[in-house]
Amino acid sequence: MSITKHNWTKEEIIAIYNKPLMDLMYEAATIHRENHDPNVVQVSTLLSIKTGGCPEDCGYCPQAARYHTDIEGNDLMSVSQVKAQALRAKSSGSSRVCMGAAWRNVKDGPEFDQVLEMVRTINKLEMEVCCTLGMLTENQAQRLAEAGLYAYNHNLDTSEEYYKEVISTRGFEDRLQTIDNVRKTNVTVCSGGIIGMGESIEDRAGMLVALSTLNPQPESVPINALVAVEGTPMENEKPVEIWEMIRMVATTRIIMPETQVRLSAGRTEMSREGQAMCFFAGANSIFAGDKLLTTPNPDVNEDMKMFETLGLLPQKPFIKLMQPTTVEAEDSQFQALGEKPKWSRPDHKIERNLEASGKGK
Repeated sequence: MSITKHNWTKEEIIAIYNKPLMDLMYEAATIHRENHDPNVVQVSTLLSIKTGGCPEDCGYCPQAARYHTDIEGNDLMSVSQVKAQALRAKSSGSSRVCMGAAWRNVKDGPEFDQVLEMVRTINKLEMEVCCTLGMLTENQAQRLAEAGLYAYNHNLDTSEEYYKEVISTRGFEDRLQTIDNVRKTNVTVCSGGIIGMGESIEDRAGMLVALSTLNPQPESVPINALVAVEGTPMENEKPVEIWEMIRMVATTRIIMPETQVRLSAGRTEMSREGQAMCFFAGANSIFAGDKLLTTPNPDVNEDMKMFETLGLLPQKPFIKLMQPTTVEAEDSQFQALGEKPKWSRPDHKIERNLEASGKGK
């Protein structure tokens, strides 16, 4: 087993990223095999339980209310709707359901109580449950843990330096604080980022420094390729080349040997051969289903055909960690506190975000 290092520097990571590709892939594949079964891939289904209307100004996101995209918003789904979707995902080979709500942060109240019931319901289906709900407090994290949450996703998106060129409505430190709040529970951390937003290799390395120096490192790291959506500030960004994804996956695998590296958004633009190289280089998790929140994703049947061709097997649930126990709402030790945390609002100006906001006026 590789020794997990927590003091990677940006210079070290850049040197790894820029290695000759064959050497990089070989090193990553070797480390991958030391720590994981190379023929098993964890399959997650991402479900948008509340779509659109988000007050944030993330430059990549079509769900931001201020941008003029064709996204159809919807209110919070019912528990029965979510259960039906989870059962469908389970029958298709997914071991995890990740529920995403377009919120800035979690607010105590009926909607959060409904999400907690969704978590209880899916955990009882013997599936791993993940949520991505924005920033949350320690008490809210504890309530999710009691309900049976397996993982919480809170992406860093990019380096701390480039973050200011992407988002002006929240600070990078808020991301780290939320991850720290999750770490005070038994819930695992899922945190990664997006490449192709106009960032430099140094920024990609900076993001990996921030993730790899967390102790413990995130149990799951999604690597997303930007899906440029018309109406967002990043609509004209060039597509990420497959070689960049392979290098990013391989570098992530080398510096975070025990983490599950998820090949996430952007797979519709990748060939089977390109995805196979990413799996060889250390990716061992994907999102399945025809949509990732609001952007296209390969059909689940196509993914299963690819798995068959490559000899890959879907990972069973609760292999890495035991299934959490669900505590019913009436037995919960943690109750709503009606908290109003002071999450930051840097509100500096990002010209392309302002231009995209004004286009529909």
